[in-house]
Amino acid sequence: MKSRHTNHSIPVFDMQFVTSCISTTLVLLLLGLVVFFVLAAHNLSVYVKENINFSIVISDDMKERDILRMQHSLNREPFVKSTEYISKKQALKEQTEAMGTDPEEFLGYNPFSASIEVKLKSDYANADSIAKIEKYFRKNADIQEVLYQKDLVNAVNDNIRKISLLLLGLAVILALISFALINNTIRLAIYSKRFLIHTMKLVGASWSFIRRPFLRRNFWTGVLAAALADGILWGAAIWLVEKEPELLEVITPQVMGLVSVAVLVFGMLITWLCALLSVNKYLRMKASALYYI
Repeated sequence: MKSRHTNHSIPVFDMQFVTSCISTTLVLLLLGLVVFFVLAAHNLSVYVKENINFSIVISDDMKERDILRMQHSLNREPFVKSTEYISKKQALKEQTEAMGTDPEEFLGYNPFSASIEVKLKSDYANADSIAKIEKYFRKNADIQEVLYQKDLVNAVNDNIRKISLLLLGLAVILALISFALINNTIRLAIYSKRFLIHTMKLVGASWSFIRRPFLRRNFWTGVLAAALADGILWGAAIWLVEKEPELLEVITPQVMGLVSVAVLVFGMLITWLCALLSVNKYLRMKASALYYI
């Protein structure tokens, strides 16, 4: 009676399992890279947008304590990520270092004005929002000028939109390719067992009993392959961050966590589903058809 409940005809671990696991790992690694680039692209766009400077040039008549009060007020605005106050002396020093000469020496006065450098939150770093923010600032009589690179803002947003669409399309194409590659790998493995499947049918085994070892085997193939792919991706991410610490703004633990989950879920589902489809195909076949495929 025990044989009716336990099917050991298909070993879980053998050489075929190892080769299937390696090939599945390589495909899942490719898929994981695509998911990583899609998620990292969003963080990169946020990082780029939030590092576009927005300069507010202050009138020379405004006292420093009032400028600092204005800066404090700006920090409370919902569209502001951070601000930096640059005094007249600091502006002169920076320009002197940049030009190699001191303009104050031959002009007799400091020609630069104090300013506040504003970095906007990514949601507001677009042409429409910046135009409204600029109009809001110009209402203040103590603000001489509002400076920002409008062409740069438009170019950044256009390029980010194009890259996002490109990555999304690439992700869909590679997901289909990954499915096809894993499906072919599993079909070849089950193909070699097609006569065993037919023999089990002849002795009266139910379809669910026959499918069980194949589904179990390929499920664990997906789990192990996903774990190996995730390990490689995490190792590469840690190495990149150690080489360039600033990449932590883009390659965040949240991104790597989502990539790991996506690879694991895809690995388990796709291997299990492909095994189910392949076994069902041979279960439906007649004995004579098995010799001609």
